[in-house]
Amino acid sequence: MNTPKAEVAKFLSSLPDNASYEDIQYHLYVIEKIRRGAERVETEDALSHEEAKKRLSRWLTN
Repeated sequence: MNTPKAEVAKFLSSLPDNASYEDIQYHLYVIEKIRRGAERVETEDALSHEEAKKRLSRWLTN
């Protein structure tokens, strides 16, 4: 597993040279939210995609 510092370094190298501080902050925010969500799926009960579709079907229209 990569350290947060290594992950950020890799991420920064992938951004264009004209990326603003706001761009960097936003992307780091999104990456962290995705990481936390993935951790929650592993540690807590999560619905399968099919179960979620079944529960939401009354609000979703095809």
